[in-house]
Amino acid sequence: MPEPLPFDPIARAADIWSGRIGDASTMAATTSVFRVQQILQQAVDAALRPHELTFARYEALVLLSFSRSGALPMSLMGQRLQLHPTSITNIVDRLEGAALVRRTPHPSDKRTTLVEITDAGRDRCREATAAVTEVEFGLVGLAADDVTRLTDLLAKVRRAAGDFA
Repeated sequence: MPEPLPFDPIARAADIWSGRIGDASTMAATTSVFRVQQILQQAVDAALRPHELTFARYEALVLLSFSRSGALPMSLMGQRLQLHPTSITNIVDRLEGAALVRRTPHPSDKRTTLVEITDAGRDRCREATAAVTEVEFGLVGLAADDVTRLTDLLAKVRRAAGDFA
């Protein structure tokens, strides 16, 4: 990991922005979110790597493990994970190749394929969950109430952008 900078480059950019362009608050906030996303991604990737999972595959396993029967239609997985059908197919292909899920026909709708988590998938999901929670999903340096406030603030942006109703 590189040495930390002796100053906050986003705050420095905001000072310059304010002097040359105008209000820097949204630029600084957006740049901070992008930088934090990189930090979180690095932490989560490092925690999941020993379990041979990407975050997208981990999310799919968690979604299946949370379902009542351990199986969901691929289309519903795409909706819940907010991913394009091609991406879900790729994720399921990789998980199936690792024997963590299996495709099964829907019992009453022949057009629908279910994705079912296997026992190995449940085990891998538990192990990976322990790893990402141990590193707090990379979200270090915040108290529990700060995390709640951050989640609430980000939900406002997501709702305004049409992410959910």
